[in-house]
Amino acid sequence: MGTTEPLNTSYYDYSPEYDSQYDVPCNLDETPAVLLAQTYLFSFICACGLLGNTLVIVTYMFYKKTKTMTDIYLVNVVVADLLFIVALPFIAYNERRDWPMGVAACKGLSAAYSVNLYSCMLLLACISCDRYAAIVRARRYFGAEPARMLKCGRLVCTAVWVAAAALSLPTLVYTDLVQEEDQNTREGEAWETAVVTCQLFFQQDDTAKLMKILVPSLQITFGFLLPLLVMTGCYCSVVCALLRAQSSRRHKAIRVVLAVVAVFVLCHLPYNVALMHHTLSLFQQRGCEAERAKLRALAVSRSVAYLHCCLNPVLYAFVGVNFRGHFRQIVVDLGSVSKKYICSCRPSRQPSDPYAQPRMSSDGVVTTTVPSFSA
Repeated sequence: MGTTEPLNTSYYDYSPEYDSQYDVPCNLDETPAVLLAQTYLFSFICACGLLGNTLVIVTYMFYKKTKTMTDIYLVNVVVADLLFIVALPFIAYNERRDWPMGVAACKGLSAAYSVNLYSCMLLLACISCDRYAAIVRARRYFGAEPARMLKCGRLVCTAVWVAAAALSLPTLVYTDLVQEEDQNTREGEAWETAVVTCQLFFQQDDTAKLMKILVPSLQITFGFLLPLLVMTGCYCSVVCALLRAQSSRRHKAIRVVLAVVAVFVLCHLPYNVALMHHTLSLFQQRGCEAERAKLRALAVSRSVAYLHCCLNPVLYAFVGVNFRGHFRQIVVDLGSVSKKYICSCRPSRQPSDPYAQPRMSSDGVVTTTVPSFSA
């Protein structure tokens, strides 16, 4: 899941209103083809993310109990991913059309979106710490009482959600409904329409300058750099411990660790680099083409970062042997329920059926049975 909330660039960032070369209005809207491709991508992310994370939740609810700290962290990651997936269609809708709901919904959705993304990134760092303790510090880890470890895991998750909420306070405070004038042309005629969007808005220039720097700095620091440093340090120690271990499964475990770090970097590094470049160029005069290129890079890299919420269940849940066994059991149980439902809906045949066959029961009474026609 996840990435950090993008800044809206429409207020006090010195975006070019006119092309300095041709002195014409600067149109920063995306082409219909790009918008259509982005819609399909967001639909794919929502469908795959909803399916994968729901399967993890079902598995923990009915087949697997939360026995370790990693289980607790993973459940919280899945909850954060699901809430992000629910918020994603509303965020995409707001980028293209008027915001149909009020100020409270605007603030609540933006803040929830930011909280879930911060919490997801920090929880992934917690999972790496727990795996480090389980492999590198195995004696102390497995010597601890399970009940105390579970309690510690819940306290850590609570602290993560509180920290994510604190980091999202600027988004909650400064997000508001903003009315903008949208210029339209048709058959040589031009007119303006009012468009209401949900975005960051500041009443004072000094506040705008501060927040436009502070918000992305917090996002890059706590939403990417800190989790990346923790994951890199913990997983480097894990790989070193696995290389020293005499185990036939160490190569598979190392591949899984490398895949977790590689996917994290590939998903989030491009967006955070684009966000940093955007932040450093906020208060500089730019041309239309440079602004279009920058905004497109932000949009594309942000969409790539969104893919992480689809990959989290695969990387952290389905790669485990026990978890895959529970997943297969879900498929078997669903198949059994489907067969029972089909059999209950199928009308029973009477003994007069021409395909009926006589059968002698144990007490000598002749009965009639009908062969099964099920697949």
